This record gives sequence, structure tokens and C-alpha cells, in this order.
Amino acid sequence: MNNTLPALATALLMPLADSAMAEDTLRFGVDVPTAPMEYRLPNGELTGFDIDLGNALCDHLSLECEWIVQEWSGIIPGLLSRKYDAIMSSMTINESRRETVLFSDPYIKPYSAWFGGVDLELDKVDSETLAGRTIGVQRGTLQDSYVTDTFGSVADINRYSTTSDMIMDIKTGRVDLIFLDHPAGVATLLNDSDEYRVVGELVNEPVKYFGEGFGIAFRQRDEALADKFNLALSELRQDGTYEAIYDQYFPR
Repeated sequence: MNNTLPALATALLMPLADSAMAEDTLRFGVDVPTAPMEYRLPNGELTGFDIDLGNALCDHLSLECEWIVQEWSGIIPGLLSRKYDAIMSSMTINESRRETVLFSDPYIKPYSAWFGGVDLELDKVDSETLAGRTIGVQRGTLQDSYVTDTFGSVADINRYSTTSDMIMDIKTGRVDLIFLDHPAGVATLLNDSDEYRVVGELVNEPVKYFGEGFGIAFRQRDEALADKFNLALSELRQDGTYEAIYDQYFPR
């Protein structure tokens, strides 16, 4: 009897200890498609604007950040199944996603852009100029939705699980154009090559597709956690931390 009671007490306390540990760690789900938002260094370390800003937010809140890599197609299901506590992975805030997740305030609003070869005879993008072309997009992204609805009846659309696969196909000539976040396209196609260019205008409308910017996604019931991160984001903007991280990845 004397041995049973301490063992029972220990068993009852263990969930509390695990809960306390969980409160000190924030698990972010992240896809790591390409620079500058989320990517890997040659040594395997995660880096990028989202990673650095997420770590700064955790530091500000006295939390330990843990980054869990998840392919984009499963990133919201992973949040809902409690694989991680939040998503910080260049996720656009829009109404359809609001039906499933709770977003933080926007932390950046990049443009999307069309990229093609410098010898591509195309200066503007519309239904007429894209007729018969082959377009590459990452599957399940806002760019996928926009291209499908706007040009799906006139162009062939190749959808990719990762940005890296899409970049590979434009380099091998399997697609004429690709459509993705402007910073990612600049980092992967323009920074180290003179063979590609932005085609047409940068795009961030209509809001129906391109949303209000990127936000951190939480489970809908985690309002208190989202409020903490919104306050931390505001304070990092005020104290200069946000600007320093931004300028590192997007020099002005």
C-alpha cells in the first residue's frame, strides 16, 4: 500500500509536468521551399525571414521555438491534428482559410510574380498571351487558385509539390512560365543568373486570391495564443527588431 500511493501520485503529476514543458515550447509547422522566406543552409540548418522572425517572436515571449518541417499540402491538417501549435510558413490570410484556422495580424505582404526566360517573347500576362502556354505553380497555393480560375481554360497548368521541382522544370524547359511569390522567384532565378526575368506586372490583387498578407495560423480556439503573438509582433516593430530582420532578407 505504501508503495502504491507514491506511484499513483507520480503518475498523476506526469501530465502536469508535460503540460508545463509544452507551455515553454512553441512548435511551428513550416514548409521549406526556397529562399528567402524558409530554406535550409548547406549544413541543414533552417533559416529565412519566417524562421528568424518566428525565433525573435518566441524569444520576446520567453518561449523555445521548435520548427517541424511539413510539406505544404499537409500543413493545415498537421496543425488541426496537433502535430504543432502554429504555422509560420508564408501562409496568405484569406477567407477560405479563415474557415479552418485563426490568423495573426499580417506580418508581411509580398507580391506574386511571373518568371520566364529572357528570350521569352512575352511582355504582358493575360488570357490572350497565355493561350497555349504551359504554366508552373505549386499545388495548393494561392497562385494555384488564381491561375486555375483565371487562365485554366486557355493554358496548360503543371502543378508541383515543391517550389524546387517547379524551378527545375523551368530550367529544363518543361514550362514556359512559373508563378510564385516574388521574393522566392528573385532568390532562386534572378540573384545568380541572367537567364530569367520578371514577366509583366507584379500581382497582389484581387484580395479574393492574394489575401491580406502572410499571417501565423493557429487553431481557432487558440485566441489567447494568437493575441500574445500579435502583441509581440507589434512590439518587435516598435523596437526595431522587425526592421532589422526585414532588411537582412529584403535590402532596400
